[in-house]
Amino acid sequence: MFTGIIQALGKISRIDKSADSARIEISAGGLDLGDVKLGDSIAVSGPCLTVIEFDADSFAVDVSTETLERTTLGSKRVGTAVNLEKALRLSDRLGGHLVSGRVDAPQALAKYFAEKGSVSVDGVSLTVNAVSGTTFELMIIPHTLQETTLGSLAGGDPVNLEIDLVARYLERLSSYDTNPAGTGLTAETLRRSGFTEN
Repeated sequence: MFTGIIQALGKISRIDKSADSARIEISAGGLDLGDVKLGDSIAVSGPCLTVIEFDADSFAVDVSTETLERTTLGSKRVGTAVNLEKALRLSDRLGGHLVSGRVDAPQALAKYFAEKGSVSVDGVSLTVNAVSGTTFELMIIPHTLQETTLGSLAGGDPVNLEIDLVARYLERLSSYDTNPAGTGLTAETLRRSGFTEN
């Protein structure tokens, strides 16, 4: 789990592609790797990746073909900047929102965005300002633009999106029928129980 609060800007220093994966070496920038162990998770511009090698200044990850195809990692080149965040410890502050590092497919996301809700864009926790159909708006402060890769984006650039975990679980709960008679959790039962407005 992650918070979406970027800890450092790294840079891709090497990419070795094979038939079904790629090994990517990343210069860690200001990310402290002193407490990192083999097998730890680091979010790299959104996707959660497993550390397979590291030294004081860099780490390497193996990325599957599916992840390369479903995220922007497949289009990254040597020298490209990436947002970095180590996995959340239970004792850490939750400054952003809960982020799993699992990038979502864009076509079915619109229903998950809500005004003042949370979204992760390239691993950065952001608040949704407005929603209109399949489009949502964000207000990003200058500090975030300067300290993440978001400041270098241009119109039309692809980004990794991850919806809020709470929205994902609420949808699953509301659609799951625990009773063959069809009396599972519905909008009507939530309203009757006082969880929604009339």
